[in-house]
Amino acid sequence: MPEIELSQTAQHWVGVVLIWIGLGTVAGLVARALLPVREPGAVGTLVIGILGSTAGLWTLSLLVAQGPVNPISPVGFVAACLGALVLLLGHRVCQTWLARREPER
Repeated sequence: MPEIELSQTAQHWVGVVLIWIGLGTVAGLVARALLPVREPGAVGTLVIGILGSTAGLWTLSLLVAQGPVNPISPVGFVAACLGALVLLLGHRVCQTWLARREPER
């Protein structure tokens, strides 16, 4: 089977994507451990973790105003976990709100 060779740029971006997926997964699991909920399931936790880590690090980079924050640092990890926690809390609030709006049968 022939080996696939990627350019340096492609290798860099593959590494970046894998780092974000790994960081988002861990951030989602930490957020779910801090705020235990039955939903959103494994895939939902992964998606909330990735989106939350992106939002948390983006917000931190805006607040610090020194450019992008390295996700593989203690500060980056805390920001990623807080972002995932905020999204998970938002998910829980939306679920509660929607459950109250459903008509009783």
